[in-house]
Amino acid sequence: MSHSLSEIWVYLSATPLLGLTLTLLAYQAAFWLYRRAGFHPLANPVLLSVSFIAVLLLVTGMPYKTYFDGAQFVHFLLGPATVALAIPLYAQWPKLKAMAGPLVIALVAGSLTAALSAYAIGAMLGASRESLMSLAPKSVTTPIAMAVAESLGGLPSLTAVLVITTGILGAVGARYLYRLLRIDDHAVRGFAIGIASHGIGTARAFQVSEQAGAFAALAMGLNGLLTAVSLPWLLPWLERLLGR
Repeated sequence: MSHSLSEIWVYLSATPLLGLTLTLLAYQAAFWLYRRAGFHPLANPVLLSVSFIAVLLLVTGMPYKTYFDGAQFVHFLLGPATVALAIPLYAQWPKLKAMAGPLVIALVAGSLTAALSAYAIGAMLGASRESLMSLAPKSVTTPIAMAVAESLGGLPSLTAVLVITTGILGAVGARYLYRLLRIDDHAVRGFAIGIASHGIGTARAFQVSEQAGAFAALAMGLNGLLTAVSLPWLLPWLERLLGR
């Protein structure tokens, strides 16, 4: 019986649709657990589904490339999903216009803090140049972050892991930080988590309220644009300044 199951697995693992199926099943199971936990941030479905897939790949010995051949369809949908965030943004347009000035200041401050603090901490800990360039765009949504890291001489695959980790930490810890700082405004909460924790944080913000999600989506998009434009000239200048 076990031999037959092994043969079936070998056959299935060679088909691209297996990766897509495993991804959807893993996320469905993770979201079920998330709902059963009362949508507690520690039961984040992205964290759980990534853990499920990682364990499965380790146990079965399936190469990541084989898995991604099927799962890349989900990766492709990141673009359309990001564009679709324009719909809730339009609904919040009056408040967005009223808060334009503070939002611009918060965007610049948050974007630069996220990138430069990561670079500075990594440099103080003795990280290599490749690691530093991979670390700097960690608060930007994955496709932009990987492209920025590659243009700077970093490792896109490492950046992808750092981006996901940053998003999960933000989605899990933001609620407690907001309580500690006594920040109750959903627009402020959403914009902050959108800058710091990109798509994963934005998904969490939408679970709180449509307003929080809309402001998070705006922050995520603007932070991606600002980071893509600023880091390629800012970090080389910083390297020359520090003599690295």
